[in-house]
Amino acid sequence: MKPISTDAAPKPVAAYSQATVAGGFVFTAGQVGVDPVSGTLVDGLTAQAERAFSNVRTILAAGGCAVEDVVKVTIFLTDMTKFAEVNKVYEAFVGNARPARTTVGVSALPLGALIEIDAIAAI
Repeated sequence: MKPISTDAAPKPVAAYSQATVAGGFVFTAGQVGVDPVSGTLVDGLTAQAERAFSNVRTILAAGGCAVEDVVKVTIFLTDMTKFAEVNKVYEAFVGNARPARTTVGVSALPLGALIEIDAIAAI
């Protein structure tokens, strides 16, 4: 296992890596909508989703992958009635790629985030 770290994405707030490489895959840690420069959570669901997907993209790039290499995305959402709003951001993120995806409704997320996203990409 090889950890991945980049200053262009938010720093981990606990004992974990931004991502790890193992078995020919990059596994990202869950990303919320934290701006990597200010270290603060951006406002609103759409902005948090865009920032979280941007953080995932940046971490994948640090691991030598692109969005086209993603095979699985998991989205954790505190309000499942907002699924359509998130889906628009997701579609912009994946473009023509169609990785497998799971969306899970949760009661709470770190830092009071509305959404958290992780991804698995093939190297």
